[in-house]
Amino acid sequence: MTSGSRLLKDVPFVVFDLETSGAAPSTGAAVTEIGAVKVLGGEIIGEFQTFVDPGHYLSEFITTLTGITDAMLFGALTIDQVLPTFLDFIGSHDESVLVAHNSPFDMSFMKAAAIAHSYQWPEYKVIDTARVARYVLDRDEVTNCKLSTLAPFFGSPTSPNHRALDDARATVDVLHGIFERLGSHNVTTLEDLMQFKRKRPRRPID
Repeated sequence: MTSGSRLLKDVPFVVFDLETSGAAPSTGAAVTEIGAVKVLGGEIIGEFQTFVDPGHYLSEFITTLTGITDAMLFGALTIDQVLPTFLDFIGSHDESVLVAHNSPFDMSFMKAAAIAHSYQWPEYKVIDTARVARYVLDRDEVTNCKLSTLAPFFGSPTSPNHRALDDARATVDVLHGIFERLGSHNVTTLEDLMQFKRKRPRRPID
């Protein structure tokens, strides 16, 4: 059996979320917090959380949005110090699969940090729960696929609050809710999931 044809229940998924000091690395923004949850077979097998010193002061907007203050980041490790520990938590790219809600945002910061500090970013497979949710849910079920909408829809006890570990925990519940839906689409392996696309268009808003 190839790595891509592993049953979903046999794949370690590392669900992660970042808080950052701005919208994109290209604007000079940087990571301020990493939260991650590793799950296997529907069970949580590990959690990771750390503040990260972005190298500059936070704007009032970001502090209001996330609740993270400059004082909370004082003495935190820098991203080049955090990366090895986080990569070790994730595990091998042949084994673990990364999951994030709106993954292009989070991945852009991780890859930019790796490049800036001369780390070789492993070629992890990445699942975007926002993208897959759009394939398995209709507008009459949810009005949008924001994490703040999907978490309560799938019964998550954790409310997304722009804090990395809480948002990662909520995303875990969304992921597991999506997995339950995927059974009716005959998606049972990692390869199925990576190739999955909705066969009919999502009904537009009236």
